[in-house]
Amino acid sequence: MLRSLYDRLLTLAADPRAVWWLAAVSFAESSVFPIPPDVLLIPMILARRDRAFFYATICLVASVIGGLAGYAIGHWGFEAVGRPVLTFYGYADAIRSFEAAFAEYGWWLIVLKGATPIPYKLVTIASGAASFDLLEFTTASILSRGIRFYAVTALLWWFGPPIRRFVEERLGMVVLVCTIVLVGGFVVVRYIF
Repeated sequence: MLRSLYDRLLTLAADPRAVWWLAAVSFAESSVFPIPPDVLLIPMILARRDRAFFYATICLVASVIGGLAGYAIGHWGFEAVGRPVLTFYGYADAIRSFEAAFAEYGWWLIVLKGATPIPYKLVTIASGAASFDLLEFTTASILSRGIRFYAVTALLWWFGPPIRRFVEERLGMVVLVCTIVLVGGFVVVRYIF
């Protein structure tokens, strides 16, 4: 089953419309969606290494715009939308901890969390709810998301064929590790804040 899904993702990744899906997932992941864009970015790079940095740029731009949407949700619609989103992910009570952390670490907290597997939507919504400076938020978002997407892209571009062979030979293990990292990001946020 994993093999057919992987093959299907590689086929979809080569489709010209995949760029639009990548942008949509990158945007939504920064504000409400639980799945990171890596599920599309990685197969797209493996399918077309010559377009790797173009794909990273799509992720960066869409993610920052989605982050601004998450910020708006937190700033203007926290009770109506932000709190239900945080509640859905189990973080509704963590907003006070986020606000305290923002007051102490501010810009660096956004940079750190935006570059890690910690769900970015939590950072964007909390930044808006805490009324963090919008220019600083945007700058930190560009930096952190750029680091995140371009680091993954550079590794895949540089080591493309060996990584592709590794993934294809150990697909079950790779999916398991990626799942652990994704769930781990949610767990880390839950128990740190």
